[in-house]
Amino acid sequence: MQTKFYYTAYLIFFLGGLLLSAQEVTPKVDDQVLLDSIKEPAKKPLLLAKVKYTAKDCVRINRKENKLILFNEAELYYQDIELRAGIIILDYETNEVNAGRIEIDSVLVQYPFFKQGSNEVNPDSIRFNFDSQKALIWNSKSGQNDMDIYAALTKKENDSVYYIKDARVSTAGKLVGGDDEEGIDYYFKVRKGKIIPGGKIITGPTNMFIANVPTPVGVPFAYFPSSQTKESGFIIPSIGESNLRGYYIQNGGYYLALSEYFDFTAIADYYTNGSYGFRGDSQYNKRYKFRGKFSFRYENLINEARGLPDYSKSTVFNVQWSHSKDRKSSPNSTFSASVNFGSSDYYKQSVNQLNSPNFLNNNLSSSISYSKSFPAYPRVNISLTTAMSQNSKSKSVNLTLPTFQASMERIYPFAPKVGAKKGIFQNINFQYSSRAENRIVTTEDALFGPDMFKNAKTGMKHSIPLSTNFKLFKYLSFSTSANYEEVWTQNTVKFNDYSPETQSAVKDTISKIGAFRQYGFSASLGTTIYGTVNFGEGKKIESIRHTLRPSISYSNRPSFEQYYDTYIVDAEGNSAEYTRYQNSLFGVPGRSLSNNMGISLGNNFEAKVKDKDSTATGPKKVVLLNNFNISTSHNFAADSLRWSPLRMSTGLSLFNKKMSINMGGTFDPYALNENNIRVNTYNIASGGGLLRLTSANVNLNYSFSSTQFENPEKEEDRNQIESASSGGRDDDLFGRAEDFTDRRMNEDNGKPAPQYPSYRSKIPWNLKLAYSLTYNNSRNQRDFTNNSLMFSGNVDLTPMWKVGVSSGYDFKGEGFTYTQLRFDRDLKSWKLNFSWVPFSDRASWNFFIGIKSGLLSDIKYEKQSEPNVR
Repeated sequence: MQTKFYYTAYLIFFLGGLLLSAQEVTPKVDDQVLLDSIKEPAKKPLLLAKVKYTAKDCVRINRKENKLILFNEAELYYQDIELRAGIIILDYETNEVNAGRIEIDSVLVQYPFFKQGSNEVNPDSIRFNFDSQKALIWNSKSGQNDMDIYAALTKKENDSVYYIKDARVSTAGKLVGGDDEEGIDYYFKVRKGKIIPGGKIITGPTNMFIANVPTPVGVPFAYFPSSQTKESGFIIPSIGESNLRGYYIQNGGYYLALSEYFDFTAIADYYTNGSYGFRGDSQYNKRYKFRGKFSFRYENLINEARGLPDYSKSTVFNVQWSHSKDRKSSPNSTFSASVNFGSSDYYKQSVNQLNSPNFLNNNLSSSISYSKSFPAYPRVNISLTTAMSQNSKSKSVNLTLPTFQASMERIYPFAPKVGAKKGIFQNINFQYSSRAENRIVTTEDALFGPDMFKNAKTGMKHSIPLSTNFKLFKYLSFSTSANYEEVWTQNTVKFNDYSPETQSAVKDTISKIGAFRQYGFSASLGTTIYGTVNFGEGKKIESIRHTLRPSISYSNRPSFEQYYDTYIVDAEGNSAEYTRYQNSLFGVPGRSLSNNMGISLGNNFEAKVKDKDSTATGPKKVVLLNNFNISTSHNFAADSLRWSPLRMSTGLSLFNKKMSINMGGTFDPYALNENNIRVNTYNIASGGGLLRLTSANVNLNYSFSSTQFENPEKEEDRNQIESASSGGRDDDLFGRAEDFTDRRMNEDNGKPAPQYPSYRSKIPWNLKLAYSLTYNNSRNQRDFTNNSLMFSGNVDLTPMWKVGVSSGYDFKGEGFTYTQLRFDRDLKSWKLNFSWVPFSDRASWNFFIGIKSGLLSDIKYEKQSEPNVR
């Protein structure tokens, strides 16, 4: 053994000497060229030195086969590539990696997870080449934004192209990360396809499967958008039949993503009887600057066929615009718009919406305003507003075009610049405000016509109030003020005396600016009195407090009879009085002396009760009676009926503020004669009571739900309904507003459905009640002019089934009011809605079923039955 060792050492020493001697020999030129030509190229560094890897059970490097083997919870990281699997085998000579599952207790677990950049794949196994960036993926489960894809075989060509074979595409949300791919709601079976990550999916022959059952819904090729960014594209129309207008193609058009700041949608309808309509919608948003949306709708509607008795033709339109400005962009100026303008019959006749809250409201209002503030002392605010109010019942239009307002903050000339103001002189202050307005009252037919400005009125009013306040005898608050007003009018009038030739008194309009001035004086004295009754700590009711706020006021305004003239009205010499400022926009000068004293008494009743919550640190405050007010006035200058009716009003809030009750009544101290006319005789003197009830009203609103009784402090209104963008109520007492133009606006845009069990022991519900009662007895008619109850309720029969109803009953008219029944079914990835108005001239129904996700919102079926009476 020792001899063998010496022999080996000697051989190594001998070979080393030969190598050293060979290096000392200087080669020839030809030899140098030969040596350089056969020099081996430098090897690239091994991939093994660049990757990071780990595993739970085994990390093995096989240098013979140039492979790295990772077993059980294996992880490998390289640049932007992340790979996790049960087993990973890296061939660092060919730079290829294979990953797959492992079997533990006869169960395949630890499925591979592959991520490159923002693209993620969950396959059964994967083979990836780091040099070419190509991959083969078996049974992959991947997501493209809201689109989930399960493919039997996927070939990654490069970072922007994937090819798939025998794939399933769905938005149901169970393909990725779920174990039951067979149990998804629906999917599209793709034989061959191409995926562009973050952009689109293009396929060959494709058909839909529902609950894993094939359907006849198929196409030879398909395009699935999977981008979350705004992209232009066609909007697929709905095809159906109307009971009034025949067959139709409805809500088809094109969406334009013009830029990241604004877009535009054009939609049109066509009916076989000749009716048509089109709509344009645009939304814009400049971050930290402004945002808004604009909508224009036009419909040319034909009912029945020409020649039939029910044939009619009408045109309706509606314009909506909302705009708001971010205060951060310019703190001292604002610009806003809220426009809802259109035909009075739009909400009644429009085919593509059912806006009962607005239809029953009868009023449309619009305004556009700009305001600017100058913060330097004294602060000055100016605003310019254009407003319009339409009454859909009378078709009257009240338009201000425009209104200019300016105001200056209060100035305290005798007060110190810093510190509190004390005494009568330091609290003396004055301010200035002005208002200029051009008002037009016209009808819808005359709007924007040649006679629109015929009855327009223009005027301006200036106001300068002067006031002060101080404490009197420590407990009394005394305030006094004087007000000066000046009103400008665009013209004045003059009545000429009766002329025998024309047999009338002619009125002349003088196109010259006129002005009149008024002033007045007022003072008030008030105090606050507190009364408390204590029942002792620990009692159910610990104390009751009564807050009393009595006040007395006095106002005086002289008669401005200098602005009044008389003229002869007929041949008999009878005369009449008039003011040349009768066309004034801001009223006419006061003709009679006003010398009033007002008396009011405010009351609040509160209690401190023992809190049922054992963790509370003190008693709970409860309002028993809120703002129980009593008021009246006395006119010293009146010849008769000096006392005005006594007004009493109060409000209650009960059941943890879920019920609100407002009540009011008017009581007259004067009696009525045999013609039921108010006379200057006290009611008690004519054999009646001290006061005579002339009117009363009660309004009750009650909103409660099942969660209120479970945890009233943490109750959430889960069925809160947003107010329709075009007006109406913020609840569903008048029914829900529905817009059929784009159902995507009414859905949750593909948000995943809550994971509810198929059953539950408690059924959520909510109920809203609104009761109104009005009593009128001003002329002894003893009439209930209004007596109605409105209600709306919603019940979650199951986590997926919801039903609702909105209705009411008119006790005076003895009939039900507008009634709407609603049925909603959450089909996980689908949505089903059905609403029904069973009776009235608005009787109709609407059915819709479609995919929730906005990516596939065009896959839907909807059917409506229009109201027969328009």
